[in-house]
Amino acid sequence: PRPFQETAARTASHLDVSAPAPTDVTAFFFDCLFVDGDDLIDVPLAKRLSRLDAIVPAEAVVSRLVTSDVEAARSFLAAAVTAGQEGVLVKALGATYDAGRRGAGWIKVKPRHTLDLVVLAVEWGSGRRRGLLSNIHLGARDPATGGFVMLGKTFKGMTDEMLAWQTEQFLGLETFRDGQVVHVRPEQVVEVAFDGLQVSRRYPGGLALRFARVLRYRDDKRAEDADTITAVRRLAAG
Repeated sequence: PRPFQETAARTASHLDVSAPAPTDVTAFFFDCLFVDGDDLIDVPLAKRLSRLDAIVPAEAVVSRLVTSDVEAARSFLAAAVTAGQEGVLVKALGATYDAGRRGAGWIKVKPRHTLDLVVLAVEWGSGRRRGLLSNIHLGARDPATGGFVMLGKTFKGMTDEMLAWQTEQFLGLETFRDGQVVHVRPEQVVEVAFDGLQVSRRYPGGLALRFARVLRYRDDKRAEDADTITAVRRLAAG
């Protein structure tokens, strides 16, 4: 499989649909909601899957495992990730289809990656975060230059206590301001979790974190102990 963002980019309205596509797309089916005049939205998943298997060739159906064994589920997830998938969807066999909403009947399960990065700048918040430094700019250490390579920014995962603490902390590290952005000395290490890395033209390193969220600030680490852009690129390459 190709990275999700490559496939998603093909839906852009400015693309010439008659031009050769850079990557091929193949249809795979994971559910069915309407078959031969039968509306299956309110039918339990187990029965919908039976209908799907009856009308779609096995090679065109998304691989799945029905199990209550935790270790079997872990092995299935590991195999999917090894094959290049981001993760798996776990669904309740008795759940009906909840159109347009994420309900309790299914959840995404992905491996969690973490990095220790350095805060390069912070943005003033808005709404309930007004008056607090909120969105942090995250950078990986570049051993070749002695500087840092920005990989994204986030305020996800921050508690009210963390927002208050970092406002005081980063104002003490301030070097200059650019509008709403307070640039700081690159000294504070933060541990972030993220779902993956994607190609990005926005950042000079060519990579960006997907769904980054803050786990904790690492006062036990110095900036020179942070993860390097080399390690990040190695992770992106799989």
